[in-house]
Amino acid sequence: MRWLTSRTLWGFLLIAGGIVFLLENLRIFQVGGLFWAALLGIGGLGFLSVFLADRQHWWAIIPGVTLLAVATIVFLDTAFPNIPGDWGGTIVLGGIGLAFVLVYLVNQENWWAIIPAGVMVSLAFMTLIDQIFPGIESSGGFFLLGLGLTFALVAILPNPQGSMRWAFIPAGVLLVVGLLVTAALTPLVNYAWPVVLILAGLYLVLRASRARR
Repeated sequence: MRWLTSRTLWGFLLIAGGIVFLLENLRIFQVGGLFWAALLGIGGLGFLSVFLADRQHWWAIIPGVTLLAVATIVFLDTAFPNIPGDWGGTIVLGGIGLAFVLVYLVNQENWWAIIPAGVMVSLAFMTLIDQIFPGIESSGGFFLLGLGLTFALVAILPNPQGSMRWAFIPAGVLLVVGLLVTAALTPLVNYAWPVVLILAGLYLVLRASRARR
């Protein structure tokens, strides 16, 4: 995949994209969305190839996965224009969140990536809830729950920096506030409490297994 990292190739692609974009704005001719989806997809693969060529370039994962997510949206809008709802926000935010998850998995020294990953995934989940339940008013509560779980993961997941128990404080506050907001505005809280209990049980089991080691 070295051709994906060729500066000459990328130079020509940028020039071609600029010319096509200019001609579209001048209304000389119009290209289909599939062209832009392919161009964005190639760009995403290009960034990922930079990372695959040298694992130290973990930063390339972020624009790579993000461009692939945007390419997915353009492709779906072009190929399936009659899909109900607007899923663009969910796909892009979820893609960015996935990128930060991969940044952490590649190198646990990047423990900080857990936080933006949790934020983006929580936003993606919030937009998903808005799409599935358009009349619901408690998506903000789910966002707070997502942030609480994010800080809980910061405290639980391994990292070279050592214990991050301080993260349990914002995690607890956000989870409580999120549950209160959710409980006040939607009957879906009936599903939230079992999830909280399951996560608490998993945490205790993990703590017990580590203590035995």
